Amino acid sequence: MTRRSCAIYAVGTICAGLLITGIGLFVLQTFRTVMDNRLKKELILVEGSRVFESWKTPPPPVYMEFFFFNVTNVEEFLTGAKPEVRQVGPYTYREYRYKDNVSMVENGTMVSAYNTKSFVFLRERSAGDPAVDEITTVNIPAWAVMNKAKVSFWKSSVASLMMNSLGTDFFTTRTVDELLWGYEDPLLVRVSAASPDVEKVFGLMHKKNGSNDGEFVYHTGEQNYMDYGRVKTWKGQSQLTFWKTDDSNSINGSDGSAFHPLLEKNERIYIFTPDLCRSIYMEFEKEVEVKGILAYRFTPPPSVLASKEENPANEGFCVTPKECLGTGLLKVSPCRKGAPVVASFPHFYLGEDQYAAAIKGMSPQREHHQTFLDLNPTTGVIVRANKRAQINILIQRMSGFPKTRSFKDIIFPVMFLNESVVIDDASAARVHKLLTIVNVVSNFPLIIVGLGVIMFLVLVVLVVLDRRQKTTAEEDTSCSPVNDKEKDDSQNGTFIGLTAKADPQA
Repeated sequence: MTRRSCAIYAVGTICAGLLITGIGLFVLQTFRTVMDNRLKKELILVEGSRVFESWKTPPPPVYMEFFFFNVTNVEEFLTGAKPEVRQVGPYTYREYRYKDNVSMVENGTMVSAYNTKSFVFLRERSAGDPAVDEITTVNIPAWAVMNKAKVSFWKSSVASLMMNSLGTDFFTTRTVDELLWGYEDPLLVRVSAASPDVEKVFGLMHKKNGSNDGEFVYHTGEQNYMDYGRVKTWKGQSQLTFWKTDDSNSINGSDGSAFHPLLEKNERIYIFTPDLCRSIYMEFEKEVEVKGILAYRFTPPPSVLASKEENPANEGFCVTPKECLGTGLLKVSPCRKGAPVVASFPHFYLGEDQYAAAIKGMSPQREHHQTFLDLNPTTGVIVRANKRAQINILIQRMSGFPKTRSFKDIIFPVMFLNESVVIDDASAARVHKLLTIVNVVSNFPLIIVGLGVIMFLVLVVLVVLDRRQKTTAEEDTSCSPVNDKEKDDSQNGTFIGLTAKADPQA
């Protein structure tokens, strides 16, 4: 066997081995399974894990924007006209968040923490000065007192007299700082004298700067990667007590800061939000790219805040049968000390048309008012997010308060917030590095197949060269003369050799 033949057999054997091995590993997804298992083991909430420190102190900057609805026709509205509002803002704050008092509990299978947040005003990102700019809006303390007192004719009469003596109106003009961080309200001061549990100070973000929402206990994800970051209890409770049904009171999903790896497009993401006093869910919308990182965009579908007629599961969120609001609204008074607070998406996005139509100045737009989460499907890392919510007050006719007789039920917008985050460059670089490792290892069978294809091409070249050499050799053999005489033969190479006749007598 020639040296070339040996090379052909060797290359052929290697080629077949690479192709069979690569295709087999690819079909079996062996390396993908190895990497998936590695991710499940590394992305857990325990000391020393890859993500624990960034979970406790997230590096990407978070910004909180507040937009207010300034009422421009209070007097006309009080006499029956359609209310008009003008959006003012944003007033932007850098939000610093970290998890405090972190400790492992239940034999290391759970981790408890307090989510502490603080806010610092950013003038360069804001439309004005919150200490100077004034907003005319619904007098929330007054409507809260009236809502609590309406259950009793005696209480409502006393509250009405109290409001008249103090000159309390249905609308108030305050600075942005006062509306956000608090001011001492004269009516609340008077009420607190008889009810010490009533706060004298009111603010939409009162006591939320440098504070927390209470203790959370999370699953580490060590036993089941699908439980990574999932809330087990909040304030020591595994079920809420605000709503009518067990499903409505369930604490589902994470707190919005961590999501399990290996996300699928067909799964539903659950998030528990203390601000809404409930869990909401989000579904896959589309693929996006942020700083070169692939992400799945999850958004709340209309069914989250749908009416009980459209989504019967939401009937549990009705405060009373008579207080079941329509699609796009959630009355959160059970966890707001009875205040008639209604939550929605900004400008009543995803809500019934009647709510936006009742207020001049509303213009719901998907681009500016949609809540979304962009998650890398491999790691579950948040690469971009916008949480948008609006605070409204239910204004209606109330017995015992004669000045409300001309009012029709209306959901009056006060303010909406936009909490946003985009992954920082350093974190993005780490995610890129991790994804590169995952892709290389997961696609290693394809690399083997590629090498097999290259060896196959080498084999083809060797076979072609070998055949060409054999063909050339055969042609040279069929055309060459027998000996030197044949070369010189003038009779077309025919030569008969004669020998001398032997002497018979010799």
